[in-house]
Order: sequence, then C-alpha cells, then structure tokens
Amino acid sequence: MRCSDVIERLEKLAPAALACDWDNPGFQAGRTEKEIHRVLVALDATDEVVEQAVSENVDMIVTHHPLIFKPLKLVNDQNFISRRILKLLQADICYFAMHTNFDVAPGCMADLAAAQLGMITEAPLEMTGEVDGEAVGIGKIGALPEPMSLECLARQVKERFGLPFVTVYGMDVITEPIVRVAVSPGAGGSMIDYGLKGKAQVLITGDIGHHSGIDAVANHMAVIDAGHYGLEHIFILFMEQYLKQLPGADLEVLTAPPAFPACVI
Repeated sequence: MRCSDVIERLEKLAPAALACDWDNPGFQAGRTEKEIHRVLVALDATDEVVEQAVSENVDMIVTHHPLIFKPLKLVNDQNFISRRILKLLQADICYFAMHTNFDVAPGCMADLAAAQLGMITEAPLEMTGEVDGEAVGIGKIGALPEPMSLECLARQVKERFGLPFVTVYGMDVITEPIVRVAVSPGAGGSMIDYGLKGKAQVLITGDIGHHSGIDAVANHMAVIDAGHYGLEHIFILFMEQYLKQLPGADLEVLTAPPAFPACVI
C-alpha cells in the first residue's frame, strides 16, 4: 500500500477539516508514492522514536502530536526539529500526524478517554463542530456509572490509564460523592471554564498549573491532573489496532515503548 493510500484511510478516520485553526496535523515529511509495509506508532516524534524507526527499517511514522508545529525557516542539522526531519528524509521514512482532528473525531480521543473511565457521556466538553449531525469537540462531559469519592476516582484514573501517578486538586475540599465528570486529554487549563459551565464535579485532564488548579477548586470543581502523555497515550494502542485492521493493507505495525516524560522521586 502506498503512503498516499494509508493517508487516505487515516484522513477518513479523522478528517483534517476537524482540526483546530491553530493546529498543524497531516503529512509532514516523505514521499506519497512510497510503498508502506512497516509503520511505527507513537505519541511524539522524539529523537528516540526517530532512531527506532531508522533502526527497525520502518517505512512510516504516525504520531498524535505534530513534529512541525510552527513554520520552519531552515531545515538543517542545527535545530532539533529539523534534525529529525533530515533523518527521516535520509532514511526515506514518511511521517504523518493526527492531532486535534483525532481529538474531536467520533470514536477517537475524546470518546476513547470517556470509554476508558466507563463514562455515560452527554456531549463534548467544548463543541467545535458537527459530523453527520453529531456534535463533536474537545473532551467529554457526563456521568460515572456509579458515585465514588474523589480519591477512588483518582485511583481509578491512575489504574485505567496505566499511570505512575496523578495529581489531585481539591482532595480536602470536594468531599461529596462524585457523579458528574469531564475528561479532556492533553493540556486542559483552557478547559476549566467549560467544566465549570457544564457543572462537572471533577475535570480529568493534564498540564494543570498551580493557579488553575486552586482556582478550579475555589469554584468547587476538583481537578485530576493525569499528565499530558498520561491520558493521550491511548492513541498508540488504538492506532496500532486500526492500522492492522485496514482492509488490504497487510501492514506490520510497531509501537513506541511507554515514555512518561516526568516522574516523582
């Protein structure tokens, strides 16, 4: 299967038109006519991922976060981003990213995260558009299958997403049983207002700063910060299965090993 054919299938899953205006997903490097037999799936095109792709003779990398986010003025070995692009081109490896279009597409990131928690979802946390008459957007808001304490929910998030730790804001303040929750994989500081408007008792997200966390609690909404990688790494397993099941593709799909970027000592 040619690279262009793989891209066509990926675009059908999460059309580029669904991406936010500020985003830059899509085909970022390589040849559209290249034959694709081995694909590597990762969350980010880090140095380690690029080296893995080269050493394992991969034909294509598919990531969630785009490597090229802002315009590159120069492509040489003096910048860590353009250096990775050079390595990919030298090894004839194609590279494709699916970011906010994957976040909002039906059945993709928002739905996957909600399903991981067993949520009974009502609507997108932040509506960004419609697909076939269905509202889509960033995150989900809804109800847990049964009430539980904030501590139990935090432990459940940690377990179900396979995380080494989570950070909880509001443990001593939000003491009532938790039923209504919002989940927004990725950086969730801008989603706090949406959680409050939706009357969520807890927002489960990542990349929450000190002031954002305590301000949310002051408005009586707890926050479980599971990390940016922590909630979004579900992209890897989903995409591995999706690519393996493409009709007529016969792709060998590899995945990047877990790479939590932060630890608690």
